Amino acid sequence: MLLHLLFLSVFAFASSVLAAFGFTQSGSNYVIDAGSDNALVFTVNGGSCDITSIKFRGTELQGSTGTHLSSGLGSATVKVEKVTASSVNYVKVTCTTSTLTHYMVVKEGESNIYLATYIKSEPSVGELRFIARLKSSVLTEEYPYGKVSTTAGSSSAVEGSDVYIVGGETRSKFYSSTRFIDKDAQCVYGGSDVIHVCVLAPQPESSSGGPFFRDIESNNAGAETNLYWYMNSGHVQTESYRTNVLHGPYILAFSRSGVPKVKEQDTSFFSGLGITGYVATSGRGYVSGTASGISNSFQKVVHWYNSAAQYWAIASSNGAFTSPAMKPGTYTMVLYQGEYKVATATGVTVSAGQTTSKSIASTETTRNTLWKIGEFDGQPTGFLNADKFLRMHPSDSRMSAWTPATYTVGSSSLNQFPMAIFQTVNNPVTIKFTLSSAPGAATLRIATTLSFAGARPQAKVNSWSGPAPSAPTKIDSRGVTRGAYRGYGEVYDVSIPAGTLVSGSNTITITSISGSSGTTFLNPNIIFDAVELFT
Repeated sequence: MLLHLLFLSVFAFASSVLAAFGFTQSGSNYVIDAGSDNALVFTVNGGSCDITSIKFRGTELQGSTGTHLSSGLGSATVKVEKVTASSVNYVKVTCTTSTLTHYMVVKEGESNIYLATYIKSEPSVGELRFIARLKSSVLTEEYPYGKVSTTAGSSSAVEGSDVYIVGGETRSKFYSSTRFIDKDAQCVYGGSDVIHVCVLAPQPESSSGGPFFRDIESNNAGAETNLYWYMNSGHVQTESYRTNVLHGPYILAFSRSGVPKVKEQDTSFFSGLGITGYVATSGRGYVSGTASGISNSFQKVVHWYNSAAQYWAIASSNGAFTSPAMKPGTYTMVLYQGEYKVATATGVTVSAGQTTSKSIASTETTRNTLWKIGEFDGQPTGFLNADKFLRMHPSDSRMSAWTPATYTVGSSSLNQFPMAIFQTVNNPVTIKFTLSSAPGAATLRIATTLSFAGARPQAKVNSWSGPAPSAPTKIDSRGVTRGAYRGYGEVYDVSIPAGTLVSGSNTITITSISGSSGTTFLNPNIIFDAVELFT
């Protein structure tokens, strides 16, 4: 009995120690205890700002390499302090370099590390990303996409140092991506009592690329399981980086009760912590209005942006929308049919504490459509391999064969039309169709979502060859092989002279042209959105 009581006393003492909120200094390291029921204790290097140890419920989760920004700041001025705001206690870590200030905040009693990163310019040490490098022996699994980004146990590389073969399947960290507009928790998990470690980013207002941008989220690479939050990168980037802005708050959350949700997170307490660049809700405004001219079969997305911030909202079935809380300023406003841009308005001003009323309508015009392949939604929806490419390489054996296709209007199924044409792989695509009468002059509209290596479409209509378009704006990044499809969304209108189209059988070929070259799926290529013939 005495031994039993002694054991209980020791256990109670150990629990109280684990729940001792605050920080201690050990040499150049700071040990921070969240004081949470599910004990979270982590160590920050006072010279580099790296997290060198993360213990959750007594289990070490940190891999052999640090958890940090970019690939590590190298050196930073690190300050750790206790802060009390609105009667709540916090530990605040501030790491400063010549180009950025990085914050880590622990709220007493919570198993979360709240983070924010203020940048004056892009860091010289690499991409602006937060990466938690965790123990793969404990955290083996990835969420929400599972094994598609697990490259541990790879037998060979397919492309560069980021696409591999594992068990006969192509895998890459790039296949873990989610559109910003859809993003919720991204996690890695495992352990005997199933620990989830998740990144949640409630509003990537200071990143760039807009609502449909996507980037790496997780990767069990074997040596470590990596969990990312990419704030800026060069991965199919279509917009300049924002600087002199605060990225965040974003959260590294530790859970034994499943996957947390972004909508359940409250970071408003940052307003009392002296975080550079943080703008409280009281200092923000809103935009509300109606989006019109888009069928309810499409998602209606409204997007606002300027050099300091980006926001978006999904309009309801009747077109009504209200923006998130926005920083004051003047914005450009865009309306998308799915991801296809259909209207732009400039000079939308947002003021603190106010709601600006601004509606927007599609500028798409009614056309006499002779036929259409696909929908103008800014994505290769329904085309051959469009259901697979986000999570595997084009060379994967699970893909349908990439061969030059012939599509017959009226009899071919949509998934017989290729989502992409690669210059020396499946080039060109041929469209056959029958007209009841010669229409005279017509327009062939070829909408694309992304061009790689200067590729663009050139059309031949029966015996008439259309002009070769000029090269599109170059995006210096791989696309479809990394599961990416969204670039500048070039739309090519080919004016077909009267007398070219005839009553009866007609043939159009669309060829990918470019002055560049490559190998197999790194050949110049274009991704299709939709193709339409109209008068």
